[in-house]
Amino acid sequence: MVTAITQGIEVSIEVTYQAEFSSPLQHHYVFTYKVTIHNKSDITVQLLRRRWEISDAAENRKIVEGDGVVGQQPTLEPGQSHSYVSGCNLRSGLGKMKGSYTMRKVYNEKEFDVEVPEFQMIANIFHN
Repeated sequence: MVTAITQGIEVSIEVTYQAEFSSPLQHHYVFTYKVTIHNKSDITVQLLRRRWEISDAAENRKIVEGDGVVGQQPTLEPGQSHSYVSGCNLRSGLGKMKGSYTMRKVYNEKEFDVEVPEFQMIANIFHN
């Protein structure tokens, strides 16, 4: 698990290689990742947007941007957490992701970016 804290917002990531959905001979590797966002600040915040940078060992790189996370724009009061699971397909068994969430302070509508720490995606076939 990797973790980063920005302005009291903690983001933790756990990655799982999905061998049963992957096809290494076809250069298709599937990973899921669980994200937990914990509001350790003393203000209420709302997650508005996400931005991901995804790259793999086959030198493929893409940027993914959009509103919310898995169709939600959660509001977190102090002490609250929000978790979700999402996935990523790569053309190699080695990759990484990093990014940011744009959050809004509910009391004054000011937006700020929260770091999503870089995390590695490594297919289990490399551990044999």
